Amino acid sequence: MPIVADGLALTYKNILIVRTDRIGDVVLTLPLIQVLRKKFPLARISFLARSYTNDVVEGQPGLDDVVLYDNDGVQKPFRMILSELVKLRFDVAVVAFPRFRTALLLWLARVPTRVGSGYRWYSFLFNKRVFEHRKTATKHEFEYNLSLLKELGCDVPPGTIPTMTIPSDAMKMVVEERKRLKISNKDTVVILHPGSGGSARDWSPVNFASLAHRFAEIGWKVVVTGAAGEEDLVQRVADASNASIGSSVGRLSLKGLAAFIKTAELFVSNSTGPLHIAAAVGTPVIGFYPPILACSPQRWGPIAKRKVVFVPDRRRCELCRGGTCKGNVCMDQISVQQVVDAARSLVRGKAPRKKMTKIPAFT
Repeated sequence: MPIVADGLALTYKNILIVRTDRIGDVVLTLPLIQVLRKKFPLARISFLARSYTNDVVEGQPGLDDVVLYDNDGVQKPFRMILSELVKLRFDVAVVAFPRFRTALLLWLARVPTRVGSGYRWYSFLFNKRVFEHRKTATKHEFEYNLSLLKELGCDVPPGTIPTMTIPSDAMKMVVEERKRLKISNKDTVVILHPGSGGSARDWSPVNFASLAHRFAEIGWKVVVTGAAGEEDLVQRVADASNASIGSSVGRLSLKGLAAFIKTAELFVSNSTGPLHIAAAVGTPVIGFYPPILACSPQRWGPIAKRKVVFVPDRRRCELCRGGTCKGNVCMDQISVQQVVDAARSLVRGKAPRKKMTKIPAFT
């Protein structure tokens, strides 16, 4: 229970952050840890997450524990996870990813203070409600997440952004992986990540292969990465590049991948979780985003000091114009040459003046 005085809650002793979806979403929820830790320095702070995102949150500064929502990818039975939540006796839960199941679990576990969206049919299960429509993309996802903390009286310090701390054991994995890929300390390493796990519309593998070829011609060391299950995609890019490039797919843990990305000079990707990891560890990024409001960089763009984000003009796409786009036609507006130019500028340490790059519309 929260410590109270004169009926007003002054502090909380046992806090739970809830985010049970994907990698990028969890990265964009990490700032809640640092803000809560500053407001409640003596509290125990835990994070309810899926097992495959555990590497993102485990060991982050200010976090005491991770509660797993599943067992090796299989969702825990309702009674099992409810029993865990009851035993842990949280006095407040901040739900950044609202779902009926988790809202009901927290209510049944009698968590006294439950912060969540006010715009779901089950929002009555939250007793502190935030009324913001995320689908309008008027703010970034991490800003929406931080807005939840206002219900707990938290002030968000200026400059609060998602960051990830890499443990030393993960850096040791990277030493071995760089050795396998014959990467020296003198090499300029550029990572290409052509997959997105279906989270967005993608720049094509053909374009990634052409980009790899151009980077290799410059003399950069190119490595193509991917998640387990993306072996074929990574191989297609490597084969079509007609260049000597390395590939690393399914070889590293998520922490290992984050560490590997941290050692690179540039990370180029579609809109996907590893792009947010790259931004959070401080690596310059280039991202490709579709002209769809729900997927827009205004809500999902990388939070990085050195970045270039490409968004096609939907007016130039027959499929996008006046209706719903079905395919990746508009993404092909982004030329390989434009990406090469942006990459050269970022690797030199001089980001282009325009961090948001749109392809000009036909006149």
